Amino acid sequence: MVREDAQILYGFGSASERAAFRQLIKISGVGPRTALSVLSGMSVQDLAQAVTQQEAGRIIKVPGIGKKTAERLLLELKGKLGADIGVPVSVANDAQSDILQALVALGYSDRDAALALKALPKDIGVSDGIKLALKALAK
Repeated sequence: MVREDAQILYGFGSASERAAFRQLIKISGVGPRTALSVLSGMSVQDLAQAVTQQEAGRIIKVPGIGKKTAERLLLELKGKLGADIGVPVSVANDAQSDILQALVALGYSDRDAALALKALPKDIGVSDGIKLALKALAK
């Protein structure tokens, strides 16, 4: 990024992170620091999934992001994040979605909850899934 008083470089681990960063800084009121904070707090796929499912609560958990900013992100990124940046937005079944939301509501990060969810069988019920995920996260 080039400004009148500085030239600032930003590095990314993947092309999808760079594309997501560019989408984020296009939003009014979201600068490079906020965009980096979002990308540091959650993966691009998690962000795309939150936008697809319109879950402001997942974005609010990122430090420095309030309710209004999260809602603005959801509104502005709707339809722009996912296919546009080459990230497949996985649509989990209802039980997996409920397990993930329960773990996030209990205070676990999106990444920890998603990792615990990946270790579970795909056809597990909600209550059993939450129990197994909590056991995995307690280790």
